[in-house]
Amino acid sequence: MGYTLMKNNLIPRNYVPYSLEHCAVQFIREACEGLRFETVDESKALQGKSIRPNQIPFNMEKDIDRLCFENAVDRFLKSGKKEDAFDVYFCYLEMFIGDYEKTRRMIELLSEFEANGSGLLMKHRDHYSHSVYVFCLGLAIYESNDLFREAYKGYYKIEDGHAAACHYLQYWGLASLFHDIGYPFELPFEQVCSYFEVDGDRREGRPFVAYHALEAFAEVNEAVKEKLKKIIAGREFLTTDEVFAFVLADKLGDIYQFTEQQMLTYLVEKPTQPDKFNHFMDHAYFSATILFKKLFEEMNCGLTSAHLDALTAILMHNSLYKFCIAHYKGEGNQPFKAELHPLAYMLMLCDELQCWDRTAYGRNSKKELHPMGCTFDFSDNTIKAVYLYDETEIGKVNRFKDSYIEWLESGEGKAPGLKAYSGMFIKKNGISGFQEDIERIVDLTDIPLSVETGFGKKIHEGNRSYLSDSNFINLYNFAIILNGRWNNSDWKKAKAAGQEENYLGSEDVMKQFTESFKGLSLEYKLSNINQAKAFAKYMNEIGCFYTDKAVDFELVESFSGEELVKIGLLEHQRWLQEHYDMGWTYGTPEKAQRDLLRQHKDMIPQFDGQFEVSEEAAKANYQRLDKAEQDKDTDPMECMLALLRMFDGLRIYRLY
Repeated sequence: MGYTLMKNNLIPRNYVPYSLEHCAVQFIREACEGLRFETVDESKALQGKSIRPNQIPFNMEKDIDRLCFENAVDRFLKSGKKEDAFDVYFCYLEMFIGDYEKTRRMIELLSEFEANGSGLLMKHRDHYSHSVYVFCLGLAIYESNDLFREAYKGYYKIEDGHAAACHYLQYWGLASLFHDIGYPFELPFEQVCSYFEVDGDRREGRPFVAYHALEAFAEVNEAVKEKLKKIIAGREFLTTDEVFAFVLADKLGDIYQFTEQQMLTYLVEKPTQPDKFNHFMDHAYFSATILFKKLFEEMNCGLTSAHLDALTAILMHNSLYKFCIAHYKGEGNQPFKAELHPLAYMLMLCDELQCWDRTAYGRNSKKELHPMGCTFDFSDNTIKAVYLYDETEIGKVNRFKDSYIEWLESGEGKAPGLKAYSGMFIKKNGISGFQEDIERIVDLTDIPLSVETGFGKKIHEGNRSYLSDSNFINLYNFAIILNGRWNNSDWKKAKAAGQEENYLGSEDVMKQFTESFKGLSLEYKLSNINQAKAFAKYMNEIGCFYTDKAVDFELVESFSGEELVKIGLLEHQRWLQEHYDMGWTYGTPEKAQRDLLRQHKDMIPQFDGQFEVSEEAAKANYQRLDKAEQDKDTDPMECMLALLRMFDGLRIYRLY
C-alpha cells in the first residue's frame, strides 16, 4: 500500500487509470514510499510525534505525514477549492521547509491580494489554486513518463528510482508551489496600465509603474555568500541577480547564445525599466528573489544547487525564457529540452497546460470562455488532454463557429475569436494554436501532446459552495486557537463570562497557544485546520451565514440547542471520515496506545472495511456517545463565533 509502518488498511483510490488524479496520488503513495525515513533503532524508543512527542516510531510519523500529503492532494483535486489548496501548501511547508509560521505571509498575501485587487485589472486569473494544479500535473507527468524520469535522474546523477522521486517531490514542490508568489508586484503595475487602457491601444506613451531602490532587496548577506562559495567555487556574488545570471548562463548560455553579463542586464532592468520589455512587469523575477531571501536569509535553510535550479526554474517560467533567452516566436527558436534543466522544463510545460478551473478576476477575463475542467490520459508516455467547457455555454460556442465559418468563406476582415476556446478549437495542420504555442516553448519529442475540446458539467459538480464569505486569511490562527482552548480551564472561564475576545487578545495566551500547536504532528495540525474550514458548511446547514458586509439580517450571538445538535452531528461525521481517511479504526486501547495502534473508541464499531461515512452511520454512532464526548463536537463551533469576530471582522447572521 506504500505505507510500511501503518497497521491498518488505508482508504482505496478508485481513479480512472492514467488520469491526473491517479498518477499524482500514486506518485506520493508508491514512488515516495519511505519518504524522509531515517535509520534509527525504533525498538529502543518511540521517537515520533503524534498529539505530543515520543508517542510513535519516528518513521511511522513520517509515513503519516506522507498520507496527510496524499489526502490533501486528493481533496484538492476533487474540490478545486482555495481552502483545500491551502492544505497542500501547508503539508509541503511543514514537511520540507519546517515552519509554516515563517512562510505564511507570502502564501496568504498572494491569495488575499488577488481576491481583493484583481478586479481592477483588464486581464487576470487565479494563481493560488493554479499553482497547486501545476504541482499536481508535474507529479502526474513524472509518475507516468519514463523518459522524463530518466532525464531527471541523469541530470542529478541519481541512480536509485526511489531517491530520485523523493528528490523530485521536494524540489518540484518548491518550484511549482511558489512560482507565482511575486504576483503582488505585478498587480499594481497592471492596475495602472488598466486605468489608462483602451481596447486595441498600445501601452507606449502611457504612465507605468517601475520599481527602484532594489539594492537591499537583491543584496546577498555574508552568511549566504559563504554557502554559495561551497556550491560555486571561486565566485563571490553580491546580489541574487548575479547568482541567477551565472546559473542561467552556465546552463544555457552556449545553447541560446547569451552571456552572463547580458543575462545580468536583463535581470537588473526587468523591474526597473519595464518599457524595455514591451511594457510588462515580470512577476517571476520577484517570485524567485523573494523565495531566495525568505529561505536562505530569513529562515537560514540549507542551500544546494538543486535549490538554485528550483529558483531559476521560477525565474524563467514567465517571460524571461520566451523573450530574452529563446525568442520563441522567431525563426531560430529552439524548444527547451528537459535534459537542459528538468525543473524549468516541467514548470514551463505545466504552467501552460494548467488553464482550467481558474477564477477570472479581470474585467475582460470574466467575459472570455475558459475551460472549466480537463481530463488527462498520461498512458504510453504521452499527454492526451481534453479541455472541457461548460455545456451551458454551447450557444455562445455555436455563434462563434457560425461567424468563423462566415469569415472563412468571405476572407474579409479579422478572424473572429472566442478566447480561450478558439485557441484550442481552431487547428492548422491538425494542431491548435494553444498546442503550437506550447510546442514552441518546450520540446515535446519525448512527451507527445494532443489537445482536444469538449463539453461537460462543472468539474466539481456536487461540491457545494456556501453563502458564507471569507478569504480565510486567518485560517491558521483559527486552527491554533481551536487546539489551544482544548481542555483549557482559563478558556472555559472566559467563555462562561462572555470574555472570549478579551482572553484571546492576550499576547501571552496566543504565544502559549501557538507553541502548543507547533508541538502537534502534521496530522493533528491539519485536523484543526479542517475543523475550521468546515464551519461554512455547518452554517449553511442551520440556515446561517457569515460575512464582513453590512446586511439586514438577524445577528447571531449564540446557537440554539437544536442548532448545536445539528452542528455536532455534522462535525462528528467529518471527524469520523477524517480518521478513516488516515487509517484509523475502532478499538478500545489505553489512551496512551491510541496513536500507536491508530484505534479510537469513538469510531464506529464493526465498520472496518468501509470508508465512506454516511450521515445515518455518523448519527447512530454519535447517539451512542456520552454527553462529554458529544460536547467535543460542538464546543469548537461555539468558539468560532469569537474567532470570526476577532480575526476576520465577520459576523454571523440568520437567513430566516
